[in-house]
Amino acid sequence: MSGAPETAESPFSGDRAPLPPRVDLYTAAVLLAFGLAVISLAWSMPTFVEQSHTGLTAPGIVPGFHGLVITFLAVLLALRAVRRGALQPSATQGRALAPGDARQLGTAAFLGVLYAGFLIGTLPFWMAAALFVFAFTAAFEWDAGPEGRVRRLIEAAVLGIGTGIAVTLVFERIFLVRLP
Repeated sequence: MSGAPETAESPFSGDRAPLPPRVDLYTAAVLLAFGLAVISLAWSMPTFVEQSHTGLTAPGIVPGFHGLVITFLAVLLALRAVRRGALQPSATQGRALAPGDARQLGTAAFLGVLYAGFLIGTLPFWMAAALFVFAFTAAFEWDAGPEGRVRRLIEAAVLGIGTGIAVTLVFERIFLVRLP
C-alpha cells in the first residue's frame, strides 16, 4: 500500500482531474462560517413563549436547523479534505478551475437572484418556481449538445411544472403556509 491519500472519483468530474483538497478545505471554512452565522441569527430571533406559545413555535427553529446541518456538513467536508492531504505543502497541486466552472457558477447565481429578487412576489409562487426550475435545468442541460436537446427541454418543462405544483401543494396543504 502506498501512503497516498484515497480520492473518490466524482460522477460529475468527467475527464477532468479532481480539485486539490485545499479547495475543499477553503469551501468548508466558508460554509462553516455561514452555518454558524445562521445558527447565531436564528438563536437571537424572538420566541413566542412570552405570549404563552410553546418554544417550538419560534421563528428561528427552521433556519437554526438548516444552520446546524450546514455546519455539520462543513465539518465533514473539512475532515475529508484534511484526510486527503489538504494541510500538506503539495495540497495546492491539481487542476485549476476550468473556464466553464466560473460561467456555471455565474449562471446559477444569476438565476437564483432572478428567482428570489424578481420572480417571487411578481408571479404566482407555483409559476415562479416552475420557471426557475425550468430555466436552471435547461441552462445546465444545454451544453450536453444538440442531440436530444428538444427532449431535454421538454423534460425540463415537465420537471419545472411538477416542482412548482408539488412545492405549492406541500407548503399550502401540509405546512399551511400561504405563498405569495
